[in-house]
Order: sequence, then structure tokens, then C-alpha cells
Amino acid sequence: MLDTMPDRLPDLLDDADLLPGRGDFAGDGRLAVRDPATGGLVAQVAISGAPQAREAVDAAQAAFPAWSGMLPQDRAAILHRWHRLILDAKEDLARIMVAEQGKPIGEARGEIDYAASFVQFYAEEALRPNIEGITSHLADAEVELWREPVGVAALITPWNFPCAMITRKAAAALGAGCTVVIHPSAETPLSALALSVLAQRAGFPDGVVNTVIGDAATIVGEWTGDKRVRALSFTGSTEVGRLLYRQSADTVKRLVMELGGHAPFIVFQNADLDRAVTEAIKAKFATSGQDCLGANRFYIHRAVYDAFCEKFTAAVEKLTLGMGMDDPDLGPLIHDRQIDKQKAHVADALEKGARLLTGGEVDETLGPLFYKPTVLADVPDEAAIMREETFGPVAALTPFDDEDEVYRRANDSEYGLVAYVHSLDPRRIYRATRALQYGMVAVNRTKVTGAPIPFGGMKQSGIGREGARQGLEAFTEIKYVCRDWG
Repeated sequence: MLDTMPDRLPDLLDDADLLPGRGDFAGDGRLAVRDPATGGLVAQVAISGAPQAREAVDAAQAAFPAWSGMLPQDRAAILHRWHRLILDAKEDLARIMVAEQGKPIGEARGEIDYAASFVQFYAEEALRPNIEGITSHLADAEVELWREPVGVAALITPWNFPCAMITRKAAAALGAGCTVVIHPSAETPLSALALSVLAQRAGFPDGVVNTVIGDAATIVGEWTGDKRVRALSFTGSTEVGRLLYRQSADTVKRLVMELGGHAPFIVFQNADLDRAVTEAIKAKFATSGQDCLGANRFYIHRAVYDAFCEKFTAAVEKLTLGMGMDDPDLGPLIHDRQIDKQKAHVADALEKGARLLTGGEVDETLGPLFYKPTVLADVPDEAAIMREETFGPVAALTPFDDEDEVYRRANDSEYGLVAYVHSLDPRRIYRATRALQYGMVAVNRTKVTGAPIPFGGMKQSGIGREGARQGLEAFTEIKYVCRDWG
């Protein structure tokens, strides 16, 4: 049985069976899962090593022929059942997420809806990868393109969206006909285990969905070196993505990587300033700033710079910080390394001439991982926060004078995931969306993600796309058939 604190999860859940004490393959070690809000022990989970990582691939490889050969509508029916079960367990899944990740319960509920939407979308998309006929270039020959599943897919997921990042990858791979081995972050294994329980209840055959908890270097290292693992999908830092890229080279895997972001938020002089402030709050402080889509650099036209700073700071000072189950605007950061980064970026910016408008410290009354929402003004481009992903609740504001300048400064980054633009001039909006070197551009709004859109970035923000038709195609190979009937 799972070892848990008696006043925590079991008493909070309607279905305590969502908390198994181990993944699908487990060794003798134990992983302590702690609540970032209190530091208290939430659970201890049995973990795996290299032998269990190999066993998971054995199981997935054995299950692949039957799963890939199943009629698409039968695979879709199982995915639809998984979707319904996730929504039925929404409150329990949200409470699990709050306990191990710390995000406010309202955000956690929203993530469960988001996670379920991918399962529903790919249940439908599983019916559509048809054979495509093309005009033959050869006399008396028929030409077709078939889409076939690549095989076993390894899915490596982060702690900031512990449910949605699993379903976005797994539903696409499963819909394509692949079997999967899943390694969730060590900070948030409980959400992954609960989804695995629901997958079993939905009727996935043995070996199709395999969740392995353990040391990332050990587990994932086994998978990157295993030639039977034909695809690897990873969400996480660019630094780790580069490592997995190198490790996967010898087996020439299909790679899908959603890596770091460093989003610019650009406000032109003719923007709706109140709307820009409202959207800036969303873009910066969702998930307590721990989001690859989070706006990091705020470029504000000098004509409206002072007004934006005043309005934005006033809005930030109204944000609430607290325990996740109390549903504040922001919860704790995930661990002390995140706190250290906020402190370092703020100190560096102030040393280089920035002004602190609000925040800039830990709220000790709540605990060591609660960092106050922070606004820095007049941040120079040479400050670390303008070059590195902060991944926390610190907003760096700086003025600009003309379009060419702001595009150059916004594009001067190794990252290219998302950019935010606020303007009411359609010509300027067009120029901005063409000039910005980002895989996604949000205009006069913040929320752009969803199951039907191809999520992903340019440059070192990733490879490939997740979501949409492209997300399923990432787990397929094209087979070209040229046929002469004789």
C-alpha cells in the first residue's frame, strides 16, 4: 500500500484507489513526495531502476502488434472511456495535484479539463489517418501513402503540468497505434499513477500503457539507448533536451521536444492598456509563473510605459498568495532551486540598475517556497532575467521606442516558443506576427493553447508539434507503396 500522511490525500479523496503504491514496474527503493506548501511528506512511492525500465519496454514491445493492429474505432472507444473516467475523477485528480505540485485548486481543476480534452480529441483523430492516394508519375502504377505507428514511444513529462503533459503525449501516441512507456517527474508521480489507474479501468490491454517511477537519468537513459523505443517525446528544459537529443542519436529516434521558453510581451502605444495589463497578469503569473509559456520580458512603448508600470504594479499587488486548497492566485514554487533563481535574477537586475516596484522577497509567514509576485522596472537587456528563463513570479519591464528595435530585442534569444503582442493597429499586428521568430504568437490575448492547435516552438524551444493532427502524425511513419498489378 501507498504510505501517506493520514491527514493528507486518503482523507481528501472520494476514490482512494487512485493512489497505488507503485508504478507498473517497481523495485525496492522508495521515493518521498513532499507538499511544496508545507514541506510535509505526502506519500512514499516504490521506484524503479534500470531492470524495470527494460521490463516496461519488453511489455510495450510485446503489446504493440495487437494494439497497432486493432481497428481504429476500437482504440478510439478505449480512449473515449479514459476521457470519461478522467472527468469523473476530476476533483480527486485536482486534489492530488495540489498536494504534490502546489498549484491553486482552481488551476488544478482547469488542468484536468485541459488534460481530458486531449484524450477526447485523439479518440476522434485516431479514426482519421487514412491511406492517401496520389497521382502516379509512372505508367500502369498505383501510388499510395500509408501512415503507420512508429512502435514503442517513450514519454518524459515535467512537474508543472503533471496531468496535461501526459495526456497530450499519450493520447496522441495511443491514437496512432503506438504503445507507451511513461516517466513522470519525481516531484509529481502521484498524478501520473492516478492517470495510469484510470487507463487500466478504461480497458487498455496489458503492456499498452506503462508508467515507470524512478531516477530520470537511470530510467530515461535506458530508453534512449534501446533501439526498440522508436520515438521519444519530452517536455522540459532546453538543457535536458539537448542531452536527450545526443543520447538518442545512436538509435536515430523520432523526437518531439517541447523545451524552454522566454516569452516577450510587447505593448505598443495604441494598445488597450487596461486589457494589456489584465492579459499580462495572466501571461506572467499563471501556475505561479512556472510555465514555459510564461511572459518573462515585458517590452512597453515609452509613450505608455509609465502608465503601464503603474497599472500593472497595482494589479500585481492585489494578487493573493497562499495554500493551494484555499484557491489563491498563486501558490508555492516547486522547490528551493526555483526560489534561488528568483532571488538571483532579482538581485542581478537591481545591481544592473533596475527598480523594484513590488515584491522581491519570500513570504516567510507562509513558508520558504512562497515568493511574492514581483515587478522590476527599467531592466537592462544585459540583466540575466532578460536572457534566461526565470520560471517564477518575477516580471521584468523595459521601455522601447520603435518597432524595429523591439523586434530585434525580442528575437535576440535562443528561445522561440511564444510571443505576446498588444496593439489595435491591424497593419502593426501583421508586421509583428511576421517579424517575431516564435512558433506561436498571441495577439491581444493570453490563452492560445488547446487540443486542436499544434503547440511548439522555433529555435531551441523544441522540435515538432504537440496537439492537433500534427501531434498524432509525430508518432507515425509514412510508408510509400508503388503497386503494379501485373
